[in-house]
Amino acid sequence: MPEAVIVSVARSPIGRAAKGSLRELRPDDLTAQMVRAALAQVPALDPHDIDDLMVGCGSPAGEAGFNLARVVAVLAGLDDVPGTTVHRYCASSLQTTRMAMHAIRAGEGHVFVSAGVETVSRYPRGAADFSPDTTNPLFADAITRTAKSAAGGQIWSDPRTRGELPDVYIAMGQTAENVAQFAGVTRAEQDAFGVRSQNLAQKAIANGFWQRDITPVRLPDGSVVSADDGPRADVTLDQVAALKPVFRPDGTVTAGNCCPLNDGAAAVVIMSDTRAAELGVTPLARIVSTGVSALSPEIMGLGPVEASRQALRRAGMSIADIDLVEINEAFAAQVIPSARELGVEMDKLNVNGGAIALGHPFGMTGARITSTLVHSMQFHDKQIGLETMCVGGGQGMAMVLERLS
Repeated sequence: MPEAVIVSVARSPIGRAAKGSLRELRPDDLTAQMVRAALAQVPALDPHDIDDLMVGCGSPAGEAGFNLARVVAVLAGLDDVPGTTVHRYCASSLQTTRMAMHAIRAGEGHVFVSAGVETVSRYPRGAADFSPDTTNPLFADAITRTAKSAAGGQIWSDPRTRGELPDVYIAMGQTAENVAQFAGVTRAEQDAFGVRSQNLAQKAIANGFWQRDITPVRLPDGSVVSADDGPRADVTLDQVAALKPVFRPDGTVTAGNCCPLNDGAAAVVIMSDTRAAELGVTPLARIVSTGVSALSPEIMGLGPVEASRQALRRAGMSIADIDLVEINEAFAAQVIPSARELGVEMDKLNVNGGAIALGHPFGMTGARITSTLVHSMQFHDKQIGLETMCVGGGQGMAMVLERLS
Protein backbone atom coordinates (compact mmCIF):
# COMPACT_ATOMS: atom_id res chain seq x y z
CA MET A 1 0.00 0.00 0.00
CA PRO A 2 1.48 3.39 -0.95
CA GLU A 3 2.11 5.92 1.80
CA ALA A 4 0.93 9.53 1.67
CA VAL A 5 3.74 12.04 2.10
CA ILE A 6 3.76 15.82 2.33
CA VAL A 7 6.18 17.38 -0.15
CA SER A 8 5.45 21.09 0.29
CA VAL A 9 3.48 23.52 2.42
CA ALA A 10 2.62 27.20 2.07
CA ARG A 11 0.60 29.33 4.41
CA SER A 12 -0.24 33.01 4.15
CA PRO A 13 0.10 35.55 6.93
CA ILE A 14 -3.03 35.67 9.06
CA GLY A 15 -4.93 38.95 8.96
CA ARG A 16 -7.38 40.40 11.42
CA ALA A 17 -10.93 40.30 10.10
CA ALA A 18 -12.48 43.54 8.85
CA LYS A 19 -9.55 45.77 9.81
CA GLY A 20 -6.52 43.63 9.03
CA SER A 21 -3.89 43.36 6.33
CA LEU A 22 -5.72 40.86 4.07
CA ARG A 23 -9.18 42.42 4.09
CA GLU A 24 -8.93 43.49 0.43
CA LEU A 25 -8.15 39.97 -0.85
CA ARG A 26 -10.87 37.67 -2.11
CA PRO A 27 -10.74 34.10 -0.74
CA ASP A 28 -10.28 32.56 -4.18
CA ASP A 29 -7.43 34.91 -5.11
CA LEU A 30 -5.73 34.35 -1.75
CA THR A 31 -6.00 30.56 -2.01
CA ALA A 32 -4.71 30.56 -5.58
CA GLN A 33 -1.59 32.39 -4.39
CA MET A 34 -0.93 29.71 -1.78
CA VAL A 35 -1.56 26.86 -4.22
CA ARG A 36 0.89 28.38 -6.70
CA ALA A 37 3.44 28.91 -3.90
CA ALA A 38 3.16 25.30 -2.70
CA LEU A 39 3.51 23.93 -6.25
CA ALA A 40 6.51 26.17 -6.95
CA GLN A 41 8.38 24.28 -4.22
CA VAL A 42 8.03 21.05 -6.24
CA PRO A 43 9.49 21.94 -9.67
CA ALA A 44 9.78 18.27 -10.65
CA LEU A 45 5.99 17.94 -10.54
CA ASP A 46 3.94 18.71 -13.63
CA PRO A 47 0.93 20.51 -12.06
CA HIS A 48 -1.32 18.96 -14.69
CA ASP A 49 -0.64 15.58 -13.09
CA ILE A 50 -2.54 16.63 -9.96
CA ASP A 51 -5.43 14.22 -9.40
CA ASP A 52 -7.59 16.61 -7.37
CA LEU A 53 -7.55 20.02 -5.69
CA MET A 54 -9.51 19.98 -2.44
CA VAL A 55 -10.19 23.19 -0.52
CA GLY A 56 -11.59 23.37 3.00
CA CYS A 57 -13.74 26.37 3.93
CA GLY A 58 -15.75 27.00 7.07
CA SER A 59 -18.30 29.24 5.36
CA PRO A 60 -18.36 28.41 1.63
CA ALA A 61 -20.72 31.22 0.64
CA GLY A 62 -20.55 34.55 -1.16
CA GLU A 63 -17.09 35.01 -2.71
CA ALA A 64 -16.17 31.58 -1.31
CA GLY A 65 -19.10 29.93 -3.09
CA PHE A 66 -19.50 28.44 -6.59
CA ASN A 67 -17.34 25.43 -5.65
CA LEU A 68 -14.43 27.54 -4.49
CA ALA A 69 -11.88 24.80 -5.21
CA ARG A 70 -12.74 24.69 -8.88
CA VAL A 71 -12.53 28.49 -9.10
CA VAL A 72 -9.08 28.31 -7.47
CA ALA A 73 -7.93 25.61 -9.91
CA VAL A 74 -8.85 27.79 -12.89
CA LEU A 75 -7.26 30.89 -11.34
CA ALA A 76 -4.07 28.89 -10.79
CA GLY A 77 -4.00 27.86 -14.46
CA LEU A 78 -5.04 24.29 -13.70
CA ASP A 79 -8.08 24.10 -15.95
CA ASP A 80 -7.67 20.32 -16.29
CA VAL A 81 -7.46 19.68 -12.53
CA PRO A 82 -10.78 18.92 -10.78
CA GLY A 83 -11.71 20.65 -7.55
CA THR A 84 -14.00 20.07 -4.60
CA THR A 85 -14.86 22.28 -1.64
CA VAL A 86 -15.17 20.65 1.78
CA HIS A 87 -16.86 21.95 4.91
CA ARG A 88 -16.05 20.55 8.35
CA TYR A 89 -15.92 23.86 10.17
CA CYS A 90 -12.51 24.39 11.82
CA ALA A 91 -11.13 21.08 10.51
CA SER A 92 -12.13 21.64 6.89
CA SER A 93 -8.59 21.61 5.50
CA LEU A 94 -7.48 18.82 7.82
CA GLN A 95 -10.35 16.85 6.31
CA THR A 96 -9.07 17.54 2.79
CA THR A 97 -5.64 16.26 3.83
CA ARG A 98 -7.28 13.15 5.24
CA MET A 99 -9.14 12.65 1.95
CA ALA A 100 -5.88 12.88 0.02
CA MET A 101 -4.30 10.28 2.29
CA HIS A 102 -7.25 7.93 1.85
CA ALA A 103 -7.19 8.28 -1.94
CA ILE A 104 -3.46 7.59 -2.11
CA ARG A 105 -3.68 4.56 0.16
CA ALA A 106 -6.60 3.26 -1.90
CA GLY A 107 -4.55 3.55 -5.09
CA GLU A 108 -6.88 6.16 -6.59
CA GLY A 109 -4.30 8.82 -7.34
CA HIS A 110 -0.74 9.93 -6.69
CA VAL A 111 -0.82 13.74 -6.32
CA PHE A 112 -3.26 15.95 -4.45
CA VAL A 113 -3.42 19.51 -3.22
CA SER A 114 -5.12 20.05 0.13
CA ALA A 115 -5.84 23.72 0.80
CA GLY A 116 -7.91 25.80 3.18
CA VAL A 117 -9.16 29.36 3.37
CA GLU A 118 -11.29 31.71 5.39
CA THR A 119 -11.73 35.43 4.80
CA VAL A 120 -14.12 36.53 7.51
CA SER A 121 -13.59 40.12 6.33
CA ARG A 122 -15.47 39.26 3.16
CA TYR A 123 -18.33 37.17 4.52
CA PRO A 124 -21.67 38.07 2.97
CA ARG A 125 -23.91 39.75 5.51
CA GLY A 126 -25.50 37.15 7.75
CA ALA A 127 -23.37 34.25 6.48
CA ALA A 128 -22.22 33.37 10.00
CA ASP A 129 -25.65 33.82 11.60
CA PHE A 130 -28.37 31.28 12.29
CA SER A 131 -31.84 32.77 12.04
CA PRO A 132 -35.25 31.24 12.76
CA ASP A 133 -35.59 30.86 9.00
CA THR A 134 -32.65 28.45 8.77
CA THR A 135 -32.62 26.54 12.06
CA ASN A 136 -34.57 23.32 12.52
CA PRO A 137 -37.50 24.07 14.85
CA LEU A 138 -36.86 20.84 16.74
CA PHE A 139 -33.90 22.65 18.32
CA ALA A 140 -35.99 25.61 19.56
CA ASP A 141 -35.84 24.55 23.22
CA ALA A 142 -32.11 23.97 23.01
CA ILE A 143 -31.55 27.40 21.47
CA THR A 144 -33.62 28.98 24.22
CA ARG A 145 -31.60 27.13 26.86
CA THR A 146 -28.37 28.46 25.34
CA ALA A 147 -29.78 31.99 25.37
CA LYS A 148 -30.50 31.65 29.09
CA SER A 149 -26.95 30.44 29.70
CA ALA A 150 -25.61 33.40 27.75
CA ALA A 151 -27.54 35.70 30.05
CA GLY A 152 -25.59 34.26 32.97
CA GLY A 153 -26.14 32.15 36.04
CA GLN A 154 -26.69 28.80 34.31
CA ILE A 155 -24.51 25.77 35.11
CA TRP A 156 -24.04 23.39 32.19
CA SER A 157 -25.30 19.84 32.36
CA ASP A 158 -25.77 17.29 29.59
CA PRO A 159 -29.22 17.81 28.02
CA ARG A 160 -29.31 14.19 26.85
CA THR A 161 -29.62 13.07 30.48
CA ARG A 162 -32.94 14.97 30.54
CA GLY A 163 -34.10 13.56 27.22
CA GLU A 164 -33.47 16.88 25.45
CA LEU A 165 -31.64 17.67 22.22
CA PRO A 166 -28.32 19.49 22.55
CA ASP A 167 -27.99 22.85 20.79
CA VAL A 168 -26.32 21.95 17.50
CA TYR A 169 -26.36 25.64 16.49
CA ILE A 170 -24.65 26.89 19.66
CA ALA A 171 -22.11 29.69 19.27
CA MET A 172 -18.53 28.59 19.84
CA GLY A 173 -17.98 31.08 22.64
CA GLN A 174 -20.86 29.55 24.56
CA THR A 175 -19.33 26.10 24.17
CA ALA A 176 -16.09 27.42 25.65
CA GLU A 177 -17.93 28.69 28.70
CA ASN A 178 -19.65 25.32 29.04
CA VAL A 179 -16.32 23.48 28.84
CA ALA A 180 -14.78 25.80 31.43
CA GLN A 181 -17.61 24.88 33.82
CA PHE A 182 -17.65 21.19 32.93
CA ALA A 183 -13.88 20.72 33.17
CA GLY A 184 -13.27 23.15 36.00
CA VAL A 185 -10.99 25.52 34.13
CA THR A 186 -10.55 28.80 35.99
CA ARG A 187 -10.30 32.29 34.55
CA ALA A 188 -6.77 32.54 35.94
CA GLU A 189 -5.70 29.38 34.09
CA GLN A 190 -7.18 30.64 30.86
CA ASP A 191 -5.51 34.03 31.18
CA ALA A 192 -2.14 32.47 31.91
CA PHE A 193 -2.49 30.28 28.81
CA GLY A 194 -3.41 33.30 26.69
CA VAL A 195 -0.32 35.14 27.88
CA ARG A 196 1.77 32.03 27.17
CA SER A 197 0.52 31.93 23.58
CA GLN A 198 1.40 35.57 22.97
CA ASN A 199 4.79 35.35 24.65
CA LEU A 200 5.78 32.18 22.78
CA ALA A 201 4.67 33.74 19.48
CA GLN A 202 6.79 36.80 20.24
CA LYS A 203 9.78 34.56 20.97
CA ALA A 204 9.21 32.63 17.73
CA ILE A 205 9.13 35.88 15.75
CA ALA A 206 12.44 36.88 17.32
CA ASN A 207 14.15 33.56 16.60
CA GLY A 208 12.97 33.51 12.98
CA PHE A 209 10.55 30.60 13.20
CA TRP A 210 7.50 32.40 11.84
CA GLN A 211 9.51 33.84 8.97
CA ARG A 212 10.20 30.22 7.98
CA ASP A 213 6.51 29.28 8.20
CA ILE A 214 4.91 32.24 6.43
CA THR A 215 4.61 32.68 2.66
CA PRO A 216 4.23 36.40 1.78
CA VAL A 217 1.06 37.50 0.01
CA ARG A 218 0.68 40.14 -2.68
CA LEU A 219 -2.29 42.48 -2.31
CA PRO A 220 -4.32 43.97 -5.18
CA ASP A 221 -2.38 47.25 -4.89
CA GLY A 222 0.93 45.43 -5.35
CA SER A 223 2.10 45.66 -1.76
CA VAL A 224 3.26 42.57 0.11
CA VAL A 225 2.19 41.23 3.51
CA SER A 226 4.71 38.94 5.21
CA ALA A 227 3.74 38.81 8.89
CA ASP A 228 0.72 37.82 10.96
CA ASP A 229 -1.38 40.68 12.29
CA GLY A 230 -2.19 39.06 15.62
CA PRO A 231 0.86 38.56 17.86
CA ARG A 232 1.35 41.26 20.46
CA ALA A 233 4.64 42.14 22.11
CA ASP A 234 5.24 41.99 25.86
CA VAL A 235 1.75 40.85 26.85
CA THR A 236 1.42 40.54 30.65
CA LEU A 237 -0.95 38.67 32.90
CA ASP A 238 -2.14 41.93 34.45
CA GLN A 239 -3.21 43.20 31.02
CA VAL A 240 -5.15 40.07 30.16
CA ALA A 241 -6.68 39.73 33.61
CA ALA A 242 -8.19 43.21 33.25
CA LEU A 243 -10.30 42.23 30.22
CA LYS A 244 -14.03 41.66 30.59
CA PRO A 245 -15.82 38.43 29.61
CA VAL A 246 -17.06 38.41 26.02
CA PHE A 247 -19.84 35.81 25.91
CA ARG A 248 -21.46 35.79 29.37
CA PRO A 249 -21.57 38.49 32.04
CA ASP A 250 -20.45 35.94 34.62
CA GLY A 251 -18.13 34.12 32.19
CA THR A 252 -14.41 33.50 31.99
CA VAL A 253 -13.71 33.72 28.25
CA THR A 254 -12.21 37.05 27.14
CA ALA A 255 -10.52 38.51 24.09
CA GLY A 256 -7.22 37.71 25.80
CA ASN A 257 -7.74 33.96 26.17
CA CYS A 258 -9.48 33.05 22.90
CA CYS A 259 -8.74 33.42 19.20
CA PRO A 260 -9.92 36.43 17.18
CA LEU A 261 -11.71 36.41 13.80
CA ASN A 262 -9.32 36.21 10.88
CA ASP A 263 -8.43 35.89 7.20
CA GLY A 264 -5.89 33.49 5.71
CA ALA A 265 -5.17 30.56 3.39
CA ALA A 266 -2.78 27.61 3.21
CA ALA A 267 -1.95 24.76 0.84
CA VAL A 268 -0.29 21.36 1.21
CA VAL A 269 0.96 19.19 -1.68
CA ILE A 270 0.56 15.49 -0.91
CA MET A 271 2.00 12.64 -2.99
CA SER A 272 2.29 8.91 -2.85
CA ASP A 273 5.75 7.89 -1.67
CA THR A 274 6.18 6.00 -4.93
CA ARG A 275 5.52 9.08 -7.09
CA ALA A 276 7.79 11.21 -4.90
CA ALA A 277 10.57 8.65 -5.41
CA GLU A 278 9.98 8.58 -9.18
CA LEU A 279 10.28 12.37 -9.34
CA GLY A 280 13.27 12.52 -7.00
CA VAL A 281 11.30 14.66 -4.54
CA THR A 282 12.36 14.50 -0.88
CA PRO A 283 9.22 14.38 1.31
CA LEU A 284 8.91 16.62 4.34
CA ALA A 285 6.71 14.28 6.35
CA ARG A 286 4.62 11.13 6.22
CA ILE A 287 0.96 11.14 7.21
CA VAL A 288 0.93 8.31 9.75
CA SER A 289 -2.73 8.31 10.80
CA THR A 290 -5.81 10.43 11.40
CA GLY A 291 -8.86 10.37 13.63
CA VAL A 292 -12.25 12.03 13.75
CA SER A 293 -14.72 11.93 16.63
CA ALA A 294 -17.94 13.45 17.92
CA LEU A 295 -19.42 14.55 21.23
CA SER A 296 -22.13 16.90 22.46
CA PRO A 297 -22.12 20.12 20.40
CA GLU A 298 -22.43 22.02 23.67
CA ILE A 299 -18.93 20.96 24.82
CA MET A 300 -17.31 20.66 21.40
CA GLY A 301 -14.04 22.05 22.77
CA LEU A 302 -13.11 18.64 24.17
CA GLY A 303 -13.18 17.13 20.67
CA PRO A 304 -9.37 16.78 20.42
CA VAL A 305 -9.33 14.11 23.14
CA GLU A 306 -11.03 11.16 21.44
CA ALA A 307 -9.86 12.16 17.95
CA SER A 308 -6.25 12.16 19.14
CA ARG A 309 -6.69 8.83 20.88
CA GLN A 310 -8.03 7.37 17.64
CA ALA A 311 -5.09 8.68 15.62
CA LEU A 312 -2.59 7.44 18.20
CA ARG A 313 -4.15 3.96 18.30
CA ARG A 314 -4.05 3.73 14.50
CA ALA A 315 -0.42 4.81 14.57
CA GLY A 316 0.43 2.21 17.22
CA MET A 317 1.65 5.04 19.46
CA SER A 318 0.96 6.65 22.80
CA ILE A 319 1.17 10.32 23.72
CA ALA A 320 4.63 9.61 25.13
CA ASP A 321 5.83 8.89 21.58
CA ILE A 322 4.84 12.39 20.39
CA ASP A 323 7.59 15.02 20.33
CA LEU A 324 5.47 18.08 19.48
CA VAL A 325 1.74 18.71 19.81
CA GLU A 326 -0.30 21.41 18.08
CA ILE A 327 -3.78 21.82 19.57
CA ASN A 328 -5.69 24.61 17.85
CA GLU A 329 -6.19 27.42 20.33
CA ALA A 330 -9.79 28.28 19.65
CA PHE A 331 -10.17 28.92 23.38
CA ALA A 332 -7.81 28.43 26.29
CA ALA A 333 -10.83 26.97 28.06
CA GLN A 334 -10.78 23.95 25.76
CA VAL A 335 -7.07 23.53 25.08
CA ILE A 336 -6.21 23.24 28.78
CA PRO A 337 -8.56 20.32 29.63
CA SER A 338 -7.92 18.59 26.29
CA ALA A 339 -4.17 18.65 26.89
CA ARG A 340 -4.62 17.45 30.47
CA GLU A 341 -6.88 14.57 29.48
CA LEU A 342 -4.42 13.47 26.79
CA GLY A 343 -1.42 13.82 29.09
CA VAL A 344 0.38 16.36 26.90
CA GLU A 345 3.45 17.87 28.51
CA MET A 346 3.39 21.67 28.34
CA ASP A 347 6.90 21.90 26.93
CA LYS A 348 5.69 19.97 23.85
CA LEU A 349 2.47 21.97 23.34
CA ASN A 350 2.16 24.82 20.82
CA VAL A 351 5.80 25.70 21.39
CA ASN A 352 5.71 28.69 19.02
CA GLY A 353 2.41 30.08 20.26
CA GLY A 354 -0.97 29.27 18.77
CA ALA A 355 -4.22 30.70 17.47
CA ILE A 356 -4.81 32.94 20.50
CA ALA A 357 -1.81 34.93 19.29
CA LEU A 358 -1.79 34.14 15.57
CA GLY A 359 -5.48 33.82 14.73
CA HIS A 360 -7.82 31.09 13.52
CA PRO A 361 -9.17 31.49 9.96
CA PHE A 362 -11.52 28.52 10.21
CA GLY A 363 -11.06 26.77 6.87
CA MET A 364 -7.34 27.58 6.76
CA THR A 365 -6.47 26.27 10.20
CA GLY A 366 -6.08 22.56 9.44
CA ALA A 367 -3.57 23.23 6.66
CA ARG A 368 -1.93 26.09 8.59
CA ILE A 369 -1.23 23.86 11.59
CA THR A 370 0.15 21.18 9.26
CA SER A 371 2.59 23.75 7.88
CA THR A 372 3.50 24.94 11.37
CA LEU A 373 3.96 21.40 12.71
CA VAL A 374 6.18 20.35 9.79
CA HIS A 375 8.33 23.45 10.15
CA SER A 376 8.39 23.15 13.94
CA MET A 377 9.66 19.56 13.79
CA GLN A 378 12.42 20.76 11.45
CA PHE A 379 13.26 23.85 13.51
CA HIS A 380 13.36 22.01 16.83
CA ASP A 381 14.81 18.79 15.38
CA LYS A 382 11.89 16.55 16.42
CA GLN A 383 10.52 13.45 14.73
CA ILE A 384 6.83 12.79 15.53
CA GLY A 385 4.08 15.39 15.74
CA LEU A 386 0.37 15.46 16.57
CA GLU A 387 -2.06 18.00 15.13
CA THR A 388 -5.54 18.20 16.63
CA MET A 389 -8.48 20.54 17.05
CA CYS A 390 -12.04 20.90 18.24
CA VAL A 391 -14.65 21.28 15.53
CA GLY A 392 -17.98 23.10 15.48
CA GLY A 393 -21.10 21.00 15.86
CA GLY A 394 -19.41 18.76 18.44
CA GLN A 395 -16.48 17.08 16.70
CA GLY A 396 -12.74 16.61 16.92
CA MET A 397 -10.01 15.79 14.38
CA ALA A 398 -6.39 14.74 14.69
CA MET A 399 -3.42 13.70 12.56
CA VAL A 400 -0.06 12.12 13.39
CA LEU A 401 2.92 13.15 11.25
CA GLU A 402 6.40 11.68 10.98
CA ARG A 403 9.13 14.05 9.87
CA LEU A 404 11.17 12.70 6.95
CA SER A 405 13.49 15.62 6.18
